[in-house]
Amino acid sequence: MTEPLIAIVDDDVYIGDMLEELLRRERYDVLRAYSGTEALLLLEDKRPDLVLLDLMLPGLNGEEVLPHLTGIPVIVLSARAAVEDKVDLLQGGAVDYLTKPFDTRELLARIAVQLRRQSRQDGALRYREIILVPETREVTVDGEAVRLTRTEFSILKLLMRNPKQVITKSQLLEQLSLETPDCVESSLKVHVSNLRRKLREAGAGEVIEAVWGIGFKLAD
Repeated sequence: MTEPLIAIVDDDVYIGDMLEELLRRERYDVLRAYSGTEALLLLEDKRPDLVLLDLMLPGLNGEEVLPHLTGIPVIVLSARAAVEDKVDLLQGGAVDYLTKPFDTRELLARIAVQLRRQSRQDGALRYREIILVPETREVTVDGEAVRLTRTEFSILKLLMRNPKQVITKSQLLEQLSLETPDCVESSLKVHVSNLRRKLREAGAGEVIEAVWGIGFKLAD
């Protein structure tokens, strides 16, 4: 089994060497870059499982590199401790932020959390900006969590597993009877309506179409 690949993007050789030694001791593979420009060049050939990103870099700085790392968990390691900096980076796509100097045990724990989360999402269902993770029952829209009832989650999961098909009411009710006891034919329309509203309020737009007299499908 291939070990997770972690990219260290930091121009401080001492910190980079320390991180590489730490990660290799934990049996991670390591990729090094000393500037933002070098990081983007390296990432054209290799896709790491996680990136440790400094902000004060020669060439492109960390803020300029971050938008190019879509789909890769990024933990920012920076001496900048202002709350505003942390908020901006987390809203800009980073999954975590640690202020230098940091405890290496805490860093390893945060890395492990992100890699576990990434592993779970390997089996995720995706439709437009919606991600549904069956194993953890998580649903996000553009990275923001959406709270669904058990029934709403089951309806969305069935639709996302069959994105180009019309799912009949009888098919929905049959599947729901295996997963949740609180949905019957008379309440199905209410559950679908509530699900639509929550997804719309989360910014997903109109996602579910009613096929009159038959059932429901995801919007084209």
